[in-house]
Amino acid sequence: MDFQLSPQHEIFRRTVAEYVEKQVMPRVPDMEARGVWDADLFRRMAELGFFGLRYPEKYGGASADSIMFVIFLEELGRGYMSLAAAAMMQCLMGTNFIYRFGTEEQRERLLVPAIRGEKIGTIAMTEAGAGSDLGAITTQAVRDGDDYVINGGKSWITSATRADFFTVAVKTNPDPKAGFKGIDMFLVEKGTPGLTVGKKINKVGVVASETSELTFKDVRVPKENLFGGKEGFGFAALREMLNEIRVMTGALGLGLARAARDESMQYAKQRAAFGRKIGDFQAIQHKLADMEVSIELSRQMVYYGAWLIDQKLPCNKEAAIAKLYATEAGVKAADEATRIFGAYGMAMEMTPQRLFRDGRFLLYGGGTSEVLRNIIAKEMGM
Repeated sequence: MDFQLSPQHEIFRRTVAEYVEKQVMPRVPDMEARGVWDADLFRRMAELGFFGLRYPEKYGGASADSIMFVIFLEELGRGYMSLAAAAMMQCLMGTNFIYRFGTEEQRERLLVPAIRGEKIGTIAMTEAGAGSDLGAITTQAVRDGDDYVINGGKSWITSATRADFFTVAVKTNPDPKAGFKGIDMFLVEKGTPGLTVGKKINKVGVVASETSELTFKDVRVPKENLFGGKEGFGFAALREMLNEIRVMTGALGLGLARAARDESMQYAKQRAAFGRKIGDFQAIQHKLADMEVSIELSRQMVYYGAWLIDQKLPCNKEAAIAKLYATEAGVKAADEATRIFGAYGMAMEMTPQRLFRDGRFLLYGGGTSEVLRNIIAKEMGM
């Protein structure tokens, strides 16, 4: 394998890093205080072409590879996880089904404006009683002539308060034995009668990534809003996208670990104790060395997973490993940063406490660490 990034990749990394350092990071305290991400930053990402990275030029995209998308999320995750969560939703989960399975009219009306940052999309899968066990969802869609009628509720929906359209996971086959195979995905637009966006959920981390509940009461959508055009198609399409979600979530974990390392190194070179800089103590150096090891190993798995996706090669195991290792490594690095900072690691004006809180977000979406271990074991033949 060629482990060298292309000149285009390197130039793109510098572009994203500059955007993060000059425009995002200075606004983090304000976004944390207000509990919402900055709409101007969101629009600026669209202007820079970030939202269209994965999509063809005919829709205003860049036709970039998965490596480019990993670079984007790694650098944005290094800067501010709340904004990174909203951007990943906009670039991947919130728009992917429209691009791959929507009608041309839906792409022109929703995907193109989303790439320009004029509309916001999100995905609605999780329910109060169905997270990792997605087959247990109870929201249903029933065919009624040329329409489907949706009833049920969703929870923990990213950007729901700002979204213009939703990709909604529902049961079209309510038979409990159908499980995952009874799931289909529907397009539901903001303002559709019967769709209600609930209040924002207050969270300990990623506080500026707005998360809310949704309620569907006799929500009527045309049959054209069934992605794939036929019942029973949804789970296979969702399963294919899960590998991308896992690799890209791993990229966010990699960015978090880098942020924790950078903060820790800077502090260790400045803070003095017992007549020496704390970075001179072997105990601190070992913590930093362990961070570096986890960063390098995370990078190998995340970028390898992206490469496999680009080559259209099987990567169920590799994607699960990338997400499992990189997110756990990010959480561990953030924890170590708070230890290196000591009591200051708990101070709200210092960065480590935010990294520590935000890292929890990475452990759930795309499969918990326990579910990922089950997948890896199954891929091993167990």
